[in-house]
Amino acid sequence: MQGELQDKCGIVGIHSKDTSKDVASFVYYCLYALQHRGQESAGIATFNPTKGLNYYCGMGLITDVFKDYEIHNLQGNIAIGHVRYSTTGQSKLENSQPFVTDFDDGFIAMAHNGDIVNSELLREELLKEGYDFKSDTDSEVICYMLKKEYYYYNKSIIESIEAVCKKLVGSYALTILVNGELYGVRDPMGIKPLAIAKRKDDYILASETVAFDVINANYIRDIKPGEVVYFKNDEINSHMLEIVNNTSLSHCMFEYVYFARPDSTIDGINVYQTRLNIGHELYKLYPIDADVVIPVPDSSIPAAIGYARASGINYGEGLIKNRYVGRTFIMPTQEERELAVRLKLNPIKEAIKGKKIILIDDSVVRGTTSKQLLDLVKEAEPAEIHFLVGCPPVIAPCFYGVAMATKKELIAANYTIEEIREQLDVDTLGYITLESLIKAIGMPKENLCLGCLNECYPTELPDGIEAETYYKP
Repeated sequence: MQGELQDKCGIVGIHSKDTSKDVASFVYYCLYALQHRGQESAGIATFNPTKGLNYYCGMGLITDVFKDYEIHNLQGNIAIGHVRYSTTGQSKLENSQPFVTDFDDGFIAMAHNGDIVNSELLREELLKEGYDFKSDTDSEVICYMLKKEYYYYNKSIIESIEAVCKKLVGSYALTILVNGELYGVRDPMGIKPLAIAKRKDDYILASETVAFDVINANYIRDIKPGEVVYFKNDEINSHMLEIVNNTSLSHCMFEYVYFARPDSTIDGINVYQTRLNIGHELYKLYPIDADVVIPVPDSSIPAAIGYARASGINYGEGLIKNRYVGRTFIMPTQEERELAVRLKLNPIKEAIKGKKIILIDDSVVRGTTSKQLLDLVKEAEPAEIHFLVGCPPVIAPCFYGVAMATKKELIAANYTIEEIREQLDVDTLGYITLESLIKAIGMPKENLCLGCLNECYPTELPDGIEAETYYKP
């Protein structure tokens, strides 16, 4: 449910062999296409052979951050970019990315999507060794670990990345700018997406393929789980981490259900088609007699279309979205999040009044936003409300970059489906089953991270870790 899920970040990297070219504007447009992945801060770092590092970060949307800062000031033929929503680390300028620090008589800049569940333990070790932290993000931890491996153990960049990744537990997709070299890294489980494309003489790395489309770049492939890519002689060079041999795949299922834009393809699977499939599967589970199928815009639209096609029931718009309002999860208090539902969505009374409606949403997490939404729909006086959900009940928190809620706040962890139906006061409440979701995605169950649905996490968690302490406000 929009307003209840919080995804972390979108990352971009561009490498051009033309040293006279400035690529910051292309990074900007790629980040614009990835704005849905993070709305708290944005930043770009570039490298110019004669002027070295240039970077700028700020709070807010990409358009706000660079409103009064000229992109042409960020000169360089190699660049990385980042849009952020915080899970580990507070929402403040010091935590905006790319994170930049000195490195080998130059610098290192890093953009990170994901969460390192053992970052606090790693931070404590670095503090004891004298490292001075400027932020409270796990991204800075990774930077300092790379510096340590490179300086103290006299390793190459690739060897340093290999050594650091062996110590990291969690999810990470990274774009790393080390002086004049660009590296892309994906964790061995492939929890977070990262893909590569080419546009003329430029190679592009990005969280989603939609970033490639906006600059007319040609998608090449997804970066493999546990792969490090870098660019020399106008070629993609690849290094596979040794730890891949002992690791199973665990792609985040929420990328397909909610996070990714529907026009993206992740790990060979089209997101739009997956959401259509979710609608088909919902119809198989709940063949309801109704007048109209209505989505909760925007991420639920393909699922509603899929249900309508499978059932033969008319698809209709019953909720209009104010597209100038950000995701409601950026509101700091629950009261504001609830008020924001009215600001964000408004029912079309003529499309709802007196009708038996099937309302389809992507997920229900806390349930509070769903209650507010349904109260709005009821004001339009439908004859019946059948509320169907394209994600199975969320019963546990995520520790890999989805700050959804603590377990005590998760409605499905504390109530039965019938009790939730009574709280929401709807005629039908139907969740897609885990088996049907897996079928809709089209990926083997063992290749998906389903920890928030079945509490089977892909990594060990530190003793005593809890969502309310892990995710800082």
